[in-house]
Amino acid sequence: MNSCILMAEIIQDPQLRYTSDTQTPITEMIVQFSGLRADDPPATLKVVGWGNLAQEIQERYHQGDRVVIEGRLNMNTIERPEGFKEKRAELTVQRIHSLDGSSSSAAVPAATTTARVAPAPAAARTPAATTANRAAPAVSTPDAAPRAATKSKPPAPPVAEPDYDDIPF
Repeated sequence: MNSCILMAEIIQDPQLRYTSDTQTPITEMIVQFSGLRADDPPATLKVVGWGNLAQEIQERYHQGDRVVIEGRLNMNTIERPEGFKEKRAELTVQRIHSLDGSSSSAAVPAATTTARVAPAPAAARTPAATTANRAAPAVSTPDAAPRAATKSKPPAPPVAEPDYDDIPF
């Protein structure tokens, strides 16, 4: 399974374009993230969003925004004019979250499904089923004494643990 989560800063504004055949929106941007060690230079990565998510990225995110990106990591081979091949990493966005908490986008699936509440089965609504429920008389015991009311303390509020993680999910 190819899944990647990256916290980064957008260093190039998202650029929206469309495919030539189906006019599908594509947004490309460059992000920067810190290296593994303190003395490592920051690394850059090309990030690509498709479809409705591409349009949302272009509208909501700009250079300087800090984001958390969820997606798939791809390696593209590029033929260089110098005569050699170069491999470049590219992250295809599935979800993107702003670290300042102002906006959050999720990929729109190709086929959305919605949960619908089905009506009760016809057998449960038939007159025979309802009369069967009425046929059983309620049982009462005459010697049952009413309970004495006792005061109880309200439940204690749950103890909240501090959230040290600044990722919004």
